Amino acid sequence: MSAGQVNIALLGVNFPDTELADSVRNRVADVEKALRSSVSSDYEFLDVAARYLVDAGGKRFRPLVTVLAAHFGDVQAPAIVDAAVVVELTHLATLYHDDVMDEAGVRRGAESANARWTNTVAILTGDFLFARASDLLADLGPDAVRIQARTFERLVTGQIRETIGPGPNDDHIEHYLAVLADKTGSLIATAAEFGAGFAGASPDVVESLRRIGEIIGVAFQISDDILDVASESSQSGKTPGTDLREGIPTLPVLYALRDSDPANDRLRELVKGPIFDDGEHAEALALLRSSEALRQARETLDGYAAAAREMLAELPDLPARAGFAAVVDLVVARTG
Repeated sequence: MSAGQVNIALLGVNFPDTELADSVRNRVADVEKALRSSVSSDYEFLDVAARYLVDAGGKRFRPLVTVLAAHFGDVQAPAIVDAAVVVELTHLATLYHDDVMDEAGVRRGAESANARWTNTVAILTGDFLFARASDLLADLGPDAVRIQARTFERLVTGQIRETIGPGPNDDHIEHYLAVLADKTGSLIATAAEFGAGFAGASPDVVESLRRIGEIIGVAFQISDDILDVASESSQSGKTPGTDLREGIPTLPVLYALRDSDPANDRLRELVKGPIFDDGEHAEALALLRSSEALRQARETLDGYAAAAREMLAELPDLPARAGFAAVVDLVVARTG
């Protein structure tokens, strides 16, 4: 995908209003162009490293949320593009760092930056993107800087929570959902808050969209968890069962581990850690797909979607409200 070419249809969002769809597509294309410009460097090696994940693609889900939220005000407000770029740069920077922490070898279907170069290069490239985001942020004003700082605090807190794991008295599922709210939901919440705020929407609308953004963010990650188990193809951008093989405790796995039914002893035994044997991996995947745990994960996803729809109903009846409803529908529908 070349600079400026963003096909919103790739996200699978079925915008009910053609004019809204065209407006979102055009504004996200503006963000894409600015994003590519913002990662450029006079130092050739850093230029290549910083562009690596931008060129690898991605959903641009956060810029979409920013632009869609801006339709509750003036979507052409000049700060909208820079605000969306700040959020996406922050997201991309965390991906460089996450791959180092996870010792990942693949990102978006290609060799990860840490695997292609070194952990040090990946970490420093992420830092470079944070620096570029901060430079843009400075022009957006002190309130934006404060919002971003608090968002970054939540991103770090979520990563630490995930790394340390739940305490002895913590409910593992509540802990996991709190991690998702910090690691994923917080930045999507900020994307919505920036979009509506810089577009001049009322404070009540800005706050509602911030909360809706966080709910959608958590729901999106839960849907990825379900796809890792339920999909027959790489809908989530990963080979199905990747998290399961690596022993990553996604929501369906956590529900399976909580289930004390003796009939599910074999499933609990298989999913309590990484699965190295291909036969056992296939067995675990089959058991999870027919399990009560997967149904419970779907119910949790439906609960988040219902909460988002309930809050959307309180917003002004504009095409953007229906657009956000379509985003929620996508999050649920993509799990099949």
